[in-house]
Amino acid sequence: MGDSQYSFSLTTFSPSGKLVQIEHALTAVGSGQTSLGIKASNGVVIATEKKLPSILVDETSVQKIQILTPNIGVVYSGMGPDSRVLVRKSRKQAEQYNLLYKEPIPVTQLVRETAAVMQEFTQSGGVRPFGVSLLVAGYDDKGPQLYQFFHFRHCICSAACLKNDDDVACRYTDDMELEDAIHTAILTLKEGFEGQISGKNIEIGVIEADRTVLTAAQIEDYLQEVE
Repeated sequence: MGDSQYSFSLTTFSPSGKLVQIEHALTAVGSGQTSLGIKASNGVVIATEKKLPSILVDETSVQKIQILTPNIGVVYSGMGPDSRVLVRKSRKQAEQYNLLYKEPIPVTQLVRETAAVMQEFTQSGGVRPFGVSLLVAGYDDKGPQLYQFFHFRHCICSAACLKNDDDVACRYTDDMELEDAIHTAILTLKEGFEGQISGKNIEIGVIEADRTVLTAAQIEDYLQEVE
């Protein structure tokens, strides 16, 4: 049976030294669609593929880029239902902070709170790890920020891709501005995209002093620019 007999326990290591439930969660992330983030000098761009599982699904009901606060957005790779749980918890935490201190929650604090929830679900009984990895983009008095985190760690980064980091890293430059970052995000998505890329099957979010999720028409304009 190998490690499979240990896959029902979250806190029991297999003889090979693995937590099999964590392995399953990472597999779910790896089988998800490409998502990426790029920190520019004046903001952050997050982008993702949006391929519908069936032609019967209403495309307007699927939103992979979510707004947590007016200045913080998130994109995920992995299991959609798991991401929605984390989005709800993050929004609740941000609202509690705002009610208590009468100011928006700092990006770093919201990231820590969300990462703590993900970590808790890797070592508690009766739950399973979230099958999702997140990129959180924000803008506050410390400027633009981009964080990537999994179940057991979170880190600040300048450019990250939840499927293939090399593609976006080789195009990144420290002095990149938002317009260049959007073009870079589109070019990176096109690298491994199956089929015809369009404004209907990708999403792009821009986080600067305020946040913006680009419409399909705006994305089409940028696609024409990078042709």
